[in-house]
Amino acid sequence: MADRERRRGLLAPVPRAWPHAAVRTRVNAAALRVANLGVRHAVRRLPEVLDDGETVEMLATGTYGRGTGVLALTDRRLVLYGHGVLTRTVEDVPYDRISSVQWTGGLLTGTLAVVSAGGRTEIRQVPRDQGAALADLLGRRLAAPPPVSARHITARLGTLDELRASGAITEQEYRDRRAEILRSL
Repeated sequence: MADRERRRGLLAPVPRAWPHAAVRTRVNAAALRVANLGVRHAVRRLPEVLDDGETVEMLATGTYGRGTGVLALTDRRLVLYGHGVLTRTVEDVPYDRISSVQWTGGLLTGTLAVVSAGGRTEIRQVPRDQGAALADLLGRRLAAPPPVSARHITARLGTLDELRASGAITEQEYRDRRAEILRSL
């Protein structure tokens, strides 16, 4: 009953939980800069496609495919999100699948091209300041070495222990390789 009244506008909408308070501030600021009502709606609905604990670092707007939407650079991935009256488009690209990013700027807008394992994706009509900043941040993220997980280090040390126990490597080789693995942290 309350849902029906909410849809009719008789009750105030239920606020959606945001992963981080600062994200709400940035999303509101981005929504105010956007002139297109459809993109504002997509910006407001963005938390629906974010994972628990995922935070948005930067937002930009643009045209992707046949619709207009929002680009969200999160701490985990690049999300292309469009939410219209009848359609919803979500495409996400994890950083480890992106091989390059290219920004081509015009007078007011530009094109952001992202090359990943899935092919080339172009987002057009991205405002110049948003696109340049997003391409720069994404390029720096791609240039940074990937974080080494504790599970990966543990697996490497376990393999090294097995090699020593089987006699495949000497004690000195074991110590040298172990020190090398620990230095990589």
